[in-house]
Amino acid sequence: MASSHSSSPVPQSNSSDAFFKKEVDATKRFHPVQSLPDVCPKEPTGNPNNLHDSPSLVVDQQRWTIYHSKVNLPAALNDPRLAKRESDFFTKTWGVDFVDTEVTPSFYLPQITKEDFALYQQEITPREKVHERCKNICTPKDTFDRTLLHTHDKSRTDLEQVPKIFMKPDFALEDSLTFNAVLPWSHFSTAGGKGNRDAASSKLLQEKLSHYLDIVEVNIAHQISLRSEAFFHAMTSQHELQDYLRKTSQAVKLLREKISKIDKVMCEGSLRVLRLSLTRNNCIKAYNKLKLMATVHQTQPTVQLLLSTSEYVGALDLIATTQEVLQQELQGIHSFRHLGSQLCELEKLIDKMMIAEFSTYARNDLNRPLEDDCQILEEERLVSLVFGLLKQRKLNFYEIYGDEMNNTAKNIIKQCVVNTVSQIEEIDTEVVVKLADQMRMMNFPQWFDLLKNIFSKFTIFLKRVKATLNTIRSVVFLVLDKNQKTRDLEDTLQKNSAKESMVDSEVAYLTHEGMFISDAFGDSELPAGAADSASQRNTSPNSEPCSSDSVSEPECTTDSSSSKEHTSSSVTPGGVEMMISDDMKLTDLELVRLANNIQELLYNASDICHDRSVKFLMARAKDGFLEKLNSSEFVTLSRLMEGFILDTEQICGRKSMSLRGALQSQANRFVNRFHEERKTKLSLLLDNERWKQAEVPAEFQDLVDSVSDGRISLPEKKPTATEERKPAEFLIVEGQKYATVGTVLLLIRIILEYCQCVDNIPSITTDMLTRLSDLLKYFNSRSCQLVLGAGALQVVGLKTITTKNLALSSRCLQLIVHYIPIIRAHFEARLQPKQFSMLRHFDHITKDYHDHIAEISAKLVAIMDSLFDKLLSKYEVKAPVPSACFRNICKQMAKMHEAIYDLLPEEQTQMLFLRINASYKLHLKRQLAHLNVVNDGGPLNGLVTSDVAFYTGNLQALKGLNNLDLNMAEIWEQKR
Repeated sequence: MASSHSSSPVPQSNSSDAFFKKEVDATKRFHPVQSLPDVCPKEPTGNPNNLHDSPSLVVDQQRWTIYHSKVNLPAALNDPRLAKRESDFFTKTWGVDFVDTEVTPSFYLPQITKEDFALYQQEITPREKVHERCKNICTPKDTFDRTLLHTHDKSRTDLEQVPKIFMKPDFALEDSLTFNAVLPWSHFSTAGGKGNRDAASSKLLQEKLSHYLDIVEVNIAHQISLRSEAFFHAMTSQHELQDYLRKTSQAVKLLREKISKIDKVMCEGSLRVLRLSLTRNNCIKAYNKLKLMATVHQTQPTVQLLLSTSEYVGALDLIATTQEVLQQELQGIHSFRHLGSQLCELEKLIDKMMIAEFSTYARNDLNRPLEDDCQILEEERLVSLVFGLLKQRKLNFYEIYGDEMNNTAKNIIKQCVVNTVSQIEEIDTEVVVKLADQMRMMNFPQWFDLLKNIFSKFTIFLKRVKATLNTIRSVVFLVLDKNQKTRDLEDTLQKNSAKESMVDSEVAYLTHEGMFISDAFGDSELPAGAADSASQRNTSPNSEPCSSDSVSEPECTTDSSSSKEHTSSSVTPGGVEMMISDDMKLTDLELVRLANNIQELLYNASDICHDRSVKFLMARAKDGFLEKLNSSEFVTLSRLMEGFILDTEQICGRKSMSLRGALQSQANRFVNRFHEERKTKLSLLLDNERWKQAEVPAEFQDLVDSVSDGRISLPEKKPTATEERKPAEFLIVEGQKYATVGTVLLLIRIILEYCQCVDNIPSITTDMLTRLSDLLKYFNSRSCQLVLGAGALQVVGLKTITTKNLALSSRCLQLIVHYIPIIRAHFEARLQPKQFSMLRHFDHITKDYHDHIAEISAKLVAIMDSLFDKLLSKYEVKAPVPSACFRNICKQMAKMHEAIYDLLPEEQTQMLFLRINASYKLHLKRQLAHLNVVNDGGPLNGLVTSDVAFYTGNLQALKGLNNLDLNMAEIWEQKR
């Protein structure tokens, strides 16, 4: 009989130094296949005396051993180590590990599925139906014994007499409640005179319990009698089992004798070779471990040497490698118990050193002389520092650079002011101590040169900052790219390892089954991984026998394979080659956020320069200096600031609004002052204008000619050429003559100044458009008040507003109207599409001017209309012909023509006289109707016809009116 697990004749090889393991390639890592328990004796551990410490089936077969011990069947089946007794026979024989053992599925047994039983089910289904049909037809045999049924019912009735408390599974007399329920204390009380009665009660209780015992014994005997046949059958089988065991014992004895001979002849020598090989490998391991300890011992001096040359990345890599070796391969070494904490403190010291070094580098880089050289200062040092800071996750190092940028920007302005002030002899630095006060003592050219110098310094400063930050960002992107490549490589290796593990599992199973790989696979079916593994085990003639504890080559090296850091070479934009290690535990999100923060730092540098420039401008503008600049000076300043703004936008790639806002604020003030000056000037000119035709100087003609070329610009003054040319009587605009007053000539120049200012300062286009509209509206309304409203009589002292004044005013308005579309196109080209709605101001102005011109024309017609009404109301049809009335009318018409002909174009003159003629015909017709003169060919009709002919001849004799169609026949038409 087999005993328990501890006395099993099969030794278990579950020790950690078992060497019957299959050699696996060190590069292939997979979970080993659990095999069945080994039947080999305990392997050697290096000591020959311990080779047979455990009992041997071969050596000890002639003497008594623990394997001769025998136990009964219940003891073999009741293993006290098991938590449950429901385990099967194999678990009790070979232990609880037998159930959990994973057995590799056989390659020769097919996978059985439900479809494999389909044919069987088809065959058995008809038979099952026949069986069920017969079972329903045939009555079952009454094999139940009525007597036994009666006996069973009687025994059940007897058992019901036994109290239920005895049948409970948790029945225990140790429980006080149970004990009191079974044996009440009242039966054992002897107090008072109740002794006899208590004794009788106790006796009755004893008889009752005896009766219960008899009932139970009778039922037990009845149950035993029912199973007597099975008991005798088991006893008979016991004899047969003993015969089988006797034969098995003889076979086992013979087998042990054979195994003993095999052990002596074949195994002892091989085991000795394996033991010596194990000893040699252990010595090699010890030597490599000592050599590794010597290397680790030199870590601190090597780190100090690396720090002396600012090799922070190398020092950190060495510390990380040493820490990993201490935790994995040298764990528990007493002499190195403090080395880990010392390396941690050294790492913290390196962190502080790198931060201080980066701060020093930033200060030296930004405080270099601001020349045209924008090269990076010590790029290799910068790259090394950034790699070290990234390795230590010091991701806020860019804030140090930002603080240094702010301080440097302050120093740039201060140094430029000091250098400029020291070169100006008029400023006494001993009297004026503050730099701001010294700066305010400069005139515009000096201050402008200072501002220009500051802007140039800031431009070089931003270029230098951009070069440095681009180098830092390139390092960050190199690490990010390395992370991506590492992930791709890991995914590829995982896929390959999954394929290789499948092949290795098959090979391990076949080897465990005692088969050769060539027996399981054909030459064409042999997997590549298995072929390589087999060739490594079989093709080396000098190789030692494979054992589970033989040391592979990677394990014999000094460095741990897990502590080796894979590095890759990368080159920064500046040409610096760096080795990037794989141990930078930074996520892609952190690296991207850091790169964005560095880019934002470049934007902040631009904002810092703009903010400092704004403070510099505001310090100079405190005394109203900027508001007192003339147009040319402010335009020069504006161009300089615009150029600096564009340069910074080109360098940094983002707009900074502070300086642009300050420029816009100063531009608005300039626009207000510019507009007020010119509006005041125009007001003074209009108040002193006598509305007489003025001569046109040559420079104004040149000004108009420059506009006619399609662009609005103020021509340069040419004193020599201007003196030789005489003033002209009219202003020639695109071939038309314009008689104008001096105020309008200056107004045209003012309008062109507005347009030129928009070209010089594009940011004030909308403000200039509004101010120019206001100026044009002011001229229109003020000229209307002075001429049509006769305001010039009081302002200038004119005696009367003549027709010549009116015609001249109309022509001046027409000249302005001519330039409004040109001005509109000029502004439209410089406005944003969303600002085109502002152009409606020009439409309104044009309409107002046309209305004003129409009012002047109506005024001229009204003057003649009142004259006709006055003269024709006294007209009498009588001799002599022409009458005095008609001669007077022709005289006034000639004066009117003489006053306006040289001022207005011929077409306008003709249209005006047609309107005057219509008024004349209306009044004449009314007077003839009043006089009852009709077109009847009578004497009165003849006199009127002669006067009309005289009027027609005189009117058509005027210059430019000879082809005028007067249509005098209308005076005789009667109203219907």
